[in-house]
Formats: sequence, structure tokens, C-alpha cells
Amino acid sequence: MARTLVIFDFDGTLADSFPWFIEAFDQAAQRFRFQRPDLANMDTMRGLDARALLVHYRIAPWKVPLVARFMRRQMSRDISRIRLFPGVGDALETLHASGLRLALLSSNSPSNVKSVLGARASCFRDLECNISLFGKTTRLRRLLDASGVPEREAILIGDELRDADAARHAGIDFGAVAWGYTRLTSLDPHANVTFTRVEELVPKLLPAAPAPHDTGQP
Repeated sequence: MARTLVIFDFDGTLADSFPWFIEAFDQAAQRFRFQRPDLANMDTMRGLDARALLVHYRIAPWKVPLVARFMRRQMSRDISRIRLFPGVGDALETLHASGLRLALLSSNSPSNVKSVLGARASCFRDLECNISLFGKTTRLRRLLDASGVPEREAILIGDELRDADAARHAGIDFGAVAWGYTRLTSLDPHANVTFTRVEELVPKLLPAAPAPHDTGQP
């Protein structure tokens, strides 16, 4: 079944924000008094889902919205440091030009998303932003309902286990990227398709053009 709707996560999927995130998360830990990130153990942490990370860093549930707002404000302040991964902009333009409907699902703010995307923001028909830590499934279902696209024709591409969970609960395919916040080895069991390099986005999302039929005529 050809896909007609491609939904992208933002941070870690389109935007190379993980180095900034670690720095800002450390600032949030000091401000809201939870365990600071251990850079020496970062690879292990990149294998955990969001709930396990809250337990590991000892973040009380009532602090989560406060931390999220703090992180969005910090990114707005530091927005000039955030860039799209190399090749992402060209891939978005190619996918958009092909006629695919592109959408974006993010916990980040719309202003931060649009600042980083720049002119590429026009490639997206739908933007769902400011999503709570565990609110992606609800917003994904809302986006699907608004699009009118059948679930079998949609795919969510992301870099976190909560993206995989949202796609599963919404009944759509999940595509996992290798360059984001969570290790691909943790995402792979939940993925219908994986992308090890940005350059794989276009060929794996667009059906290959049929080869010319050889009639034997000169």
C-alpha cells in the first residue's frame, strides 16, 4: 500500500538538538532539583523510554510540565544553535514535491519548530505542537482524523520509543531513525521500517518509478 501521509517527529528526527538538549536538561535538573545527567552513562540512557527516564532522573510527575515549559523557553533563547540534520531540508522538499502530505508532531513549540525549519515549514500541511510528554497518541489520532487519510496509508517517523507507542496505538506504521535521541537497537523491534541515514528517507518513502517496458522496438 502506497503511503500518502508522512508524519515526522521534530527533535532528533529533523532537528539536530540532542547536544543542546543535554546542556539544557542539566540546567533544568539544577533548577527543579532532580538528578543531573551522567554524560559517561549517556549511551545506556539512550536505550530507555520516557517513563524509565523519569524514574532514573527522579523527576516527580508534577514537575514534568514545568520542566517542559522551561526547556521550550531555553530553546527559544538558543534557537540559533539548532539546525536541521544535513540533508533533511532537501528530503522534505523532495517528498513534498512528490505530492505526499507531510505533517509534524512535536512536543516543541510552533515558534521553535518554524524558526528551525525556515522556508521548509511550508512543506508541512499539518503542525501539531506543544504536545505533553505522554500526549502524542491523542494528538496523532486527532491529526489522522483531520487528514481523512486511512491508517494503512500513514506512517510516523521518529526517534523515541514514545513515537513508536503512539504509532502503534493509532494503528499506523512506525519508521525509526538512527540519528536521534534513542538508540536504533531499542527502536528497531517496534519499527516497520528503519532509516540508518538521512539519505534513505526519500527512496524508502517514495515508491520506485517503474522501469521502462522493453518492447524490443528500436
